[in-house]
Amino acid sequence: MQDRSTQDSNSAARHARFGALPERIAYADMVETKEASPRDPERDACTPGGARNLLACAAWDVVL
Repeated sequence: MQDRSTQDSNSAARHARFGALPERIAYADMVETKEASPRDPERDACTPGGARNLLACAAWDVVL
């Protein structure tokens, strides 16, 4: 275990090299809220060709 003067000198050396920690950022400043985009009925529509492609990809995932 190190004595108190060695710990203080190490602490001073670290502070001289790296400086102080940055200021804390409030959670409210890190969060951004925005309105959701409206649903697109064409994108959500079930198309037989699209389902076929999706199943083909799933089959290849199983094979690989």
